[in-house]
Amino acid sequence: MTARRTRWQEAGNSEGFGKRFAELVYAGEDIDGEARLADTLLPRGARVLDAGAGMGRVTAALLRRGHDVVAIEPDGALVRQARETYPGLPIEERDILDLDPGDGPFDLVVCVGNVMVYLAEGTERAALRAMRAVLGENGRILIGFHLQDRPPYAHAYTTAEFETDLAAAGLRVDLRAGTYQLHPANEAYGVWVLSRAEGGAGD
Repeated sequence: MTARRTRWQEAGNSEGFGKRFAELVYAGEDIDGEARLADTLLPRGARVLDAGAGMGRVTAALLRRGHDVVAIEPDGALVRQARETYPGLPIEERDILDLDPGDGPFDLVVCVGNVMVYLAEGTERAALRAMRAVLGENGRILIGFHLQDRPPYAHAYTTAEFETDLAAAGLRVDLRAGTYQLHPANEAYGVWVLSRAEGGAGD
């Protein structure tokens, strides 16, 4: 596991975050928005990586939809919360930066819930390259995070900066939207569907 301290660790609110979402699950609230979009991008029984899975809500929703999902999350408190909320959930305490091409191939990598803006400073391109490296031939990446009204300690990642990093990591933008329901792109929240750029990094 990477030793570099992340912005999420600096924020220090993992237990409260996990418990809040667990309470929503127990209350029967709809927290499957990201998973519904991910599901539309996939054939039945696809192989999915949930990168930065948090307390496991997206993984659980995709498993219910019949997909083969691997979840990784470096925060031990969130991993424990995931296993408590969803017994038997396939989640590993592991960082995105520790992914190896041999972990793939995946039809889709899901990296939502502000994961990108809570990475360790300066590791964004490395994380994007790591996710790219585990994609299957026609694999894609679904990423979403706040552009405005960011949570505490989160990186102020602009659209221009992010898309520059995407190009440097050998990824192309197939779709950009403002919500997981595919409302028009805006400057409040960003949702991207990505794929390998031809001749990009790693080819």
